[in-house]
Amino acid sequence: MKLIDRYIIRKFLGTFFYAITLIITIAIIFDISEKIDEFIEKKAPFKAIVFDYYFNFIPFFVNLFAPLFTFIAVIFFTSRMAFNTEIVAILTGGVSFRRLLLPYMLAASVIAGMSLYLNHYVIPHANAARIKFELTYVRPRYRISAVNIHGQIKPGEYFYAEDFNNFDNIASKFSLELISDGVLKRKLLANTARFDSATAKWQLTQYFIRDIKGMKEQIKLGEKLDTVLSLTPRDFGTRSQSTEMMNRPELMAFIAREKIKGNDEVPFYELEHYRRTSLPFATFILTLIGVAISSRKVRGGIGLHIGLGLLLSFSYILFMQITNTFSTNSNLPALVAVWIP
Repeated sequence: MKLIDRYIIRKFLGTFFYAITLIITIAIIFDISEKIDEFIEKKAPFKAIVFDYYFNFIPFFVNLFAPLFTFIAVIFFTSRMAFNTEIVAILTGGVSFRRLLLPYMLAASVIAGMSLYLNHYVIPHANAARIKFELTYVRPRYRISAVNIHGQIKPGEYFYAEDFNNFDNIASKFSLELISDGVLKRKLLANTARFDSATAKWQLTQYFIRDIKGMKEQIKLGEKLDTVLSLTPRDFGTRSQSTEMMNRPELMAFIAREKIKGNDEVPFYELEHYRRTSLPFATFILTLIGVAISSRKVRGGIGLHIGLGLLLSFSYILFMQITNTFSTNSNLPALVAVWIP
């Protein structure tokens, strides 16, 4: 590694971390001013505010804006180098433009690698503590508002509920069907089904069970029954933020389960999965574009470069939102939706 490589890498990473630290400080100040009333009203402990919320808020925020601030950092310090004719001196010294890109890509690899690791393993754990704090001291507990809930627990096993109260874990007008080779083998009906988290059992009221074995049927009914079912309250619906709290293996297993159930929200979960890899990779693309834009000394100086850089950055974000919409509301595969932009 040459002296000029270390110089560019130091400039790149120094500008990036300085910019991201500055924006995080501003974001925390605004966030405190917005939530201070809730903190006081719900008597949130100072230790929980600092360590459970803001310490876990920082990696989430850093990773969210890492590609954008990579682009801005490249634009800013490369424009200054071009304005001071440092780029001209490097190129006239016999260094090719391709060779000049090497330290940029090495620094981008550091940021992309950090972002990739944060996305898949660190941030999900941090989000779990942050969201738990928000649900306790900032936002009300979520409520499942869906009605006529249909789902598949596993191949051949289907459930239905008219509605589900996630506060008490009670499903009303509940039914469970077991079908094998297109033939109904068992049907369970209950007026209500309540999940007991202590025993992991379901308590059925006014139940009706019909077992079919060939030409014979066995019917069982009663007022109350405690039983174990291959069903949990999560199967009736989860908060959209739940995927943010899963690391990569957990998220992949969750998506596989939701596909079996036939959940309409699977495209959202797949977008979250693929986005965790595509966003870090965008660091290389934005670095390349940033160097190409700002490495020439032009009339208008740094301001023109930064303005053009911001325009491209927000165009990328807009395009990402458009493809995400096509994925969730149309048939565009999630993998394509996150990589096209």
